[in-house]
Amino acid sequence: MNDFTAAFSLAARLIVGLDPDLVEIVALSLYVSVAAVLLAAAVALPLGAAVGMFRFPGRRAVIILLNALMGLPPVVVGLVVYMLLSRSGPLGQFGLLFTPTAMIIAQFILVVPIVAALTRQTVEDLHEEYDEHLRSLDAGYRQSLATLLWDGRFRLLTAVLAGFGRAIAEVGAVLIVGGNILHHTRVMTTAIVLETSKGNLALALALGLVLIVLAAGVNASATMLGDSARRRHA
Repeated sequence: MNDFTAAFSLAARLIVGLDPDLVEIVALSLYVSVAAVLLAAAVALPLGAAVGMFRFPGRRAVIILLNALMGLPPVVVGLVVYMLLSRSGPLGQFGLLFTPTAMIIAQFILVVPIVAALTRQTVEDLHEEYDEHLRSLDAGYRQSLATLLWDGRFRLLTAVLAGFGRAIAEVGAVLIVGGNILHHTRVMTTAIVLETSKGNLALALALGLVLIVLAAGVNASATMLGDSARRRHA
């Protein structure tokens, strides 16, 4: 019990004192996850919106695929990205393996299906609700899509936050493609695994507390945005 209490006490001091190693790891974690989510949103939002609004052959299969990919095993994604970026892989010439860029790519692949699937559901629901009204206004596809995206902006932001929550907590894929290299690719989740195995519980706990705060903040933001969206449509 004394060791447990001492570890928490030291972890608190690391956080309050803005320990340089702690700050560096948290900053890299945020950089990688935010970059991955922004890139994923740029691809997934229009993709999900298009699938949700338009009807085309094979649409059902695309929806099933998007929903299935939401549960992609991170270690499998990490393995695939590793093979692509390794020296013998098709992208090996760029030297991206064991860099933050490789970690961003892995998280990007994990986040895209989540944001796309949630966006598809949001846009499809809104399209069913406003279809007759948009037809009465003789709105074109672009106008209709822009209207639906704007009206569903809070729910879409919730989808993006869900993607960020997946990215910031990811460990398997980033460990495989990043290598957990000190001062280069060490992020919160991989550092927690390493420091725990080394017995450095104070730093592991400090990182864990920061990760919990970030996750709680994301979930709280998503909940508030969802409540705001429901009130607007009530």
